[in-house]
Amino acid sequence: MLNASTIRCLITAGPTREYIDPARYISSPSTGKMGFALAQAAVEQGWTVDLVAGPVALVEPEGSILYPVTSAEEMYHQVDALFDACDILIMAAAVSDFRPHKIHPKKVKKDKASISINCEPTIDILKTVSIRKEHQLVIGFAAESEDVEMYAHSKLIDKKCDWIVANDISKSGVGFATDTNEVVIFNSCGSKYELGPDTKQSVAKEIIKILKDSF
Repeated sequence: MLNASTIRCLITAGPTREYIDPARYISSPSTGKMGFALAQAAVEQGWTVDLVAGPVALVEPEGSILYPVTSAEEMYHQVDALFDACDILIMAAAVSDFRPHKIHPKKVKKDKASISINCEPTIDILKTVSIRKEHQLVIGFAAESEDVEMYAHSKLIDKKCDWIVANDISKSGVGFATDTNEVVIFNSCGSKYELGPDTKQSVAKEIIKILKDSF
């Protein structure tokens, strides 16, 4: 049983960037707003918050400890270093699934560039750290464009999460690059919660409350 007054919460937020060359990279539309809203809500709950964030244009929530990173590999190493000390991991970051097999040290000129880029998978941060959890609660995020509940349940099981927060990125006005969100939350015991559409701050507060009430 966790003690709500001494919770240490590790949150990831924003995109990662997987560089092709110094001028180009693979990334996602994530702005980090959801992850930062979760960090703010967790701080307001009185938790100690470690926030690992990819490249974003946001001010860190007062009271949190920010660890800026760029690539999926960098995010993994920072999460790995902080995971054992945390009580809750919330993986809200939109981590790039692929990275170029080769990174060019200099900008590749357009007339010399290959039309195709050979890519390789990035490390699965959530799955890699979740398999070694002991006392921690692990919360994953699933951004899907179809069969949202099916893929969310699959991710919940495959990545050994306690909770999964799923959102339908095919819907306009919510999710990536907006100030609002609409999510469905599932836990490993079969519970389901539907939140939003509402501001990301409001949705974040509800998510943190649901987690707190589950202790």
